[in-house]
Amino acid sequence: MNSEPIAFMDSGIGGLTVLKVALKELPHENMIYLGDEAHMPYGEKSVDQVIDYSLEIGDFFENQDAKCMVVACNTATASALSELQTKLNIPVVGVIKPGSTAAVKATKKEKIGVIGTKVTVNSHAYKKEIQKLNPNAEVIELACPTFIPLVEKGDYTSQLAKDTVAAGLQSIKDSGIDTLVLGCTHFPIIANLIQAVMGDDVQLIDPGFETVNVAKSILADKNELNNAKITETKYYTTEGVTHFDEVASQWLNRKVGSKLITPDQLKEYGR
Repeated sequence: MNSEPIAFMDSGIGGLTVLKVALKELPHENMIYLGDEAHMPYGEKSVDQVIDYSLEIGDFFENQDAKCMVVACNTATASALSELQTKLNIPVVGVIKPGSTAAVKATKKEKIGVIGTKVTVNSHAYKKEIQKLNPNAEVIELACPTFIPLVEKGDYTSQLAKDTVAAGLQSIKDSGIDTLVLGCTHFPIIANLIQAVMGDDVQLIDPGFETVNVAKSILADKNELNNAKITETKYYTTEGVTHFDEVASQWLNRKVGSKLITPDQLKEYGR
């Protein structure tokens, strides 16, 4: 048994979709969440920048005695997972391999779509992982950078949001896919808008569920799962505490009180 926290990182609030699964599936665990709002969106940054941000956050998590790190961000997983796994002393789990596994299990036509940030799509990380699992799978990738600002603003229901999602998915809507990976952790928050455009014949894959199961399995194998009745989740953001708390509280259906940790403060934990 290990009562130290499981740590989650994202470029903003999107990773809360993974944390939400973890809070349900691992109710006896302490947790830390850090949303790097000051550098959001990672999908518009260079790979080297994303690696630097991710390592600083990883070092911070180790300083907080985290027992496992979940990279609840597809862009950071695509860019920095191997660096994190090499340089940190704790297990690090990304979202791409678990999401790919779920998609391969779900597809019947072997025709899978992936939507994400520009960095994630340009890395072809999902395509490589999916075709490693099923070489016959056809993978159609599409960058949807306009979706992230909707989520960060908390705009999930307006006509503008609906129109933005419809326009963003136009080129993949009639592609013949039967499975669509939500390859950005922001996207499950607007899954209903995406499903409305794609139709009921397309199954949406949220990598968060599989990712939490992988982290749970790793900790179980190490006999490090906790069984506490009273737990604590700490929230940090690198910018905009009030806005972060409002959107996070709405999405998680619980009161969130985050602490500000500035990028300069995070750099102090860097190697």
